Amino acid sequence: MAKLNILVVDDEANIRKTLTLFLESRGHQVKSAGSFSSALDEAVMTRYDLALIDLRLGTDNGLDLVQPLKRSCPWMKIVVITAYASIETAVEAMRRGAADYITKPFTPSRLQLVTEHIAAVCESENHAESFRDSPDELHPDEALLSKDPAMRRTIELSRQVAASEAVVLIQGHSGTGKSVLARAIHRMSNRAQKPFGVVSCPTLSQDLLESELFGHVKGSFTGAVRDNPGRVAACDGGTLFLDEIGDLPLAIQPKLLRFIQEREYERVGDHVTRKADVRIITATNTDLREAVTAGRFREDLYYRLNVFQIDIPTLAERPNDIEPLAENMLAEFNALNSKALSGFTDEVLRIFREHQWPGNIRELRNVIERAVILGNDGMIGIDLLPGTMTSIKMPLRIGDPVSLDAIEEQHIRRVLAETSSLQDAAAILGIDQATLWRKRKQLGIR
Repeated sequence: MAKLNILVVDDEANIRKTLTLFLESRGHQVKSAGSFSSALDEAVMTRYDLALIDLRLGTDNGLDLVQPLKRSCPWMKIVVITAYASIETAVEAMRRGAADYITKPFTPSRLQLVTEHIAAVCESENHAESFRDSPDELHPDEALLSKDPAMRRTIELSRQVAASEAVVLIQGHSGTGKSVLARAIHRMSNRAQKPFGVVSCPTLSQDLLESELFGHVKGSFTGAVRDNPGRVAACDGGTLFLDEIGDLPLAIQPKLLRFIQEREYERVGDHVTRKADVRIITATNTDLREAVTAGRFREDLYYRLNVFQIDIPTLAERPNDIEPLAENMLAEFNALNSKALSGFTDEVLRIFREHQWPGNIRELRNVIERAVILGNDGMIGIDLLPGTMTSIKMPLRIGDPVSLDAIEEQHIRRVLAETSSLQDAAAILGIDQATLWRKRKQLGIR
């Protein structure tokens, strides 16, 4: 059973103590509050999965606490406890947003049953949320499937860092599986039963990105028609993955730096300082050191993010993985499309090995899915591949009627394909690594 963060709200100290001892003995983390106001204060500062609320809190009605708690923590499940049970009260509790309703005196088994049910619901929601953000995400197992020594080293580093609380920076080209690897690190960590959230930095404007990260209060800007707790709050206890961190606006960078260092933040339009326990994993397909030099990225934030860097090789750099990855994807898309294609012809496998795969694993998935949709039976042949992969390109020769730029591009591509590192390629070409990095970006070489 997943372990929960539970808030016990009761005006009787003995009941708070009894419930706390019982729930802690089942492995849950428990805090208690004796009043309406102290319960709201706790909900502001900490992410709770479950609140057990007494119906009568001195002169206050516990039902009046349900909606304010839900506004502060929309994901929180609330169970109302009372010695004054009635059908009307039960219906009203559910109408206001309570998940369940139990009466005093209740047995330990009844309380155990309720918490187990809530834990199962939370675990299911966390699992669904972890995949909701990226509907086009790569299959999670593909990031961990490799015969290539460099990729196996990457996987082993991921396993080692998963057990720690270190901030991780994943470096790799688009489509190599950075977000998949981040998700795998979360699954292998002690936070696996807590939420995994994703924020893609390039997809939102500066104002919306800050709101997405840290939340906002109603009326803080045009369009803020309701409170938004933000991804940091939603991932309390879990992991937040910031994709393409190099595109994070300069204005937000000091706020992220402060959160990483102090675990404190404020929602947009709100002066209340909040805390959250969130592990940060970031990814980029750009050179952050170059961005620091250019003044686009804060140096202090770079060093806070680069505590543990993991580099993912491109698909072209791991040619021995292409065939097993393709076979794995073929089985997946056969099942999804009710097909029974049996494999790939030798000519297709040769093209796969020689192709540069600028889109990396994502491009390979697209190619396999297209072939399965178009194919009927037998093997995948060259006729089922995109035309861009099957057109024959003769190698250029010195003296051919082409521009110097075209010859330079092909030469750079061939050197990169035949060397094991950027450093070796730069040495052969007689240029420094930074220049080669810029030329790769200009030419669209991955």
